[in-house]
Amino acid sequence: MTLAPETTDLKVQVGLDEAWLTVCDLSALLPGRGVAALLPDGRQVAVFRDRNGELYAIDNRDPFSGAGVLSRGLTGTHQGRPFVASPLLKQRFDLASGECLDDGDVRIATYEVRLG
Repeated sequence: MTLAPETTDLKVQVGLDEAWLTVCDLSALLPGRGVAALLPDGRQVAVFRDRNGELYAIDNRDPFSGAGVLSRGLTGTHQGRPFVASPLLKQRFDLASGECLDDGDVRIATYEVRLG
């Protein structure tokens, strides 16, 4: 017997200009973990669900290494700010603002995210 993966009617969508792109089912986002999705222009977005159920979407490209790995980073909070730490060089990026918590001159793109 084969079991079908669990799905929900709730879809995670990211805002691109004035359109919304569906990237995955909500059930694909485990709290504290990220998923990566390919955008129509070839860039990648990393989508996260924190342990409180909040959703975040950021650029998946680590600006320090150039690798598309932020979706595989560890999440946490620092002084009440949710962040993801790059799995390569460990810099932390604020999930809400995109600011690098370890280098104030560096910022990554953030995206609006919603359930549709």
